[in-house]
Amino acid sequence: MFKSGVGFLALFGLGWWLLGTSAFGGTTRLAAVVAGCLVTLALMLAARRFLPSSAGGPFPADRRRRFNRINGLQWLLIVVIAVVCARTAKPVLIPPLVAIVVGLHFLPLAAVFGQPRLRVPAAVLTAAGAAGVTVWLAGGPDDGVRLLVGLVSALCLWGMALWTVTGVASAAGRAASEAGSPAS
Repeated sequence: MFKSGVGFLALFGLGWWLLGTSAFGGTTRLAAVVAGCLVTLALMLAARRFLPSSAGGPFPADRRRRFNRINGLQWLLIVVIAVVCARTAKPVLIPPLVAIVVGLHFLPLAAVFGQPRLRVPAAVLTAAGAAGVTVWLAGGPDDGVRLLVGLVSALCLWGMALWTVTGVASAAGRAASEAGSPAS
């Protein structure tokens, strides 16, 4: 189900969604959580249904090594952010700073995977994080920071997952129709 990264995008999107919707309470929160779970499930089922079995196969060793280094650095920075923000009593800054790190990690991944479209979540998540820091600096409420960063990040990752599924599925459909069309 993690074909072409769709599973990762869908699940991390759900994580951001849960963060963002933590600003709500009661039945609104419950409805938002259920909606987020349904979106995630739908994306993962769509990947399973529409992406070819070859999608997201094993990486060559050099690409896997670069991927692991990029992700290792990302997680190290996330831990540092969490520790520093906790020790300085600024936990509200964890989500926006993490969004910036996650956004920036998509830039080298775009090169590793040969996928320039990964620059889109790089830009959107980095901007969401910067906007969250700006809201905090302007004295905005912690809930507002979480809502902004969480929802923008979730929608971006889910949008990338959907783009992946629809892009690969439409390319496969075009190839199938071209293969089935009579020669001119």
